[in-house]
Amino acid sequence: MVEYYLKTGEQIKRIKEAGDILHRLFEQLSTFIVPGLKTIEIEKFAEDFIRKNGAVPEFMNVPGYRHATCISINEEVVHGIPSSKKSVKEGDIVKVDAGAKLNGFIADSCVTFPVGKITKRSQQLIDVTKEALALGIEQARVGNTLGDIGNAIQKHVEKNSYSVVRDFVGHGVGLQLHEPPQILHYGKAGTGIKLIEGMVLAIEPMVNEGTWRVKVLKDGWTAITLDQKLSAQFEHTVAITANGPEILT
Repeated sequence: MVEYYLKTGEQIKRIKEAGDILHRLFEQLSTFIVPGLKTIEIEKFAEDFIRKNGAVPEFMNVPGYRHATCISINEEVVHGIPSSKKSVKEGDIVKVDAGAKLNGFIADSCVTFPVGKITKRSQQLIDVTKEALALGIEQARVGNTLGDIGNAIQKHVEKNSYSVVRDFVGHGVGLQLHEPPQILHYGKAGTGIKLIEGMVLAIEPMVNEGTWRVKVLKDGWTAITLDQKLSAQFEHTVAITANGPEILT
């Protein structure tokens, strides 16, 4: 069984070109997402943007899924399905997750957006989640382990009295959307696979206000927090290089 795939410098450059499309998409979404917008309108904007930039919305190639994005609101943790029946409203926090495939190379990223004016409580959850991702990425260095990434994330999250979702994990990415290895966003420093130059990882902590436990709704995709408290997520595609972690999205 393959533990991981290594990419050449040229391949990492290509993944970064796909990642740049997602980076620019999320910049545009930060002003596009306003109260009253249906999640299917966010989906359409994202799909059009990815295609106009010469890429393919990679999530549409996931078996059984037919959208370019997953859009998850408030207590929805991940894999929310865009809908013409669901709108975002003032005070919501909205996770938009998307993948782009450009010339055969794939990047994956997620951002949590505030809708209009949000509470301090919601903003703090967003801030801590973003910080936790940054601390995890800081550990994505040659010679460290996957456990170092997860441990850095978990420590920061729990120090702030939140919890890390355990049912969903990060993953290798680049030639396929989901490659080995799986990346836990919690765990023990110094454990797991050693990080090697050329690995490309999608690190994507989901952080909950209450319990880390989740349940999947009847649609078979949308996961919500078990206690229906808020959840936030950020994700970057990151290359392990000789000079340290390089964010490709």
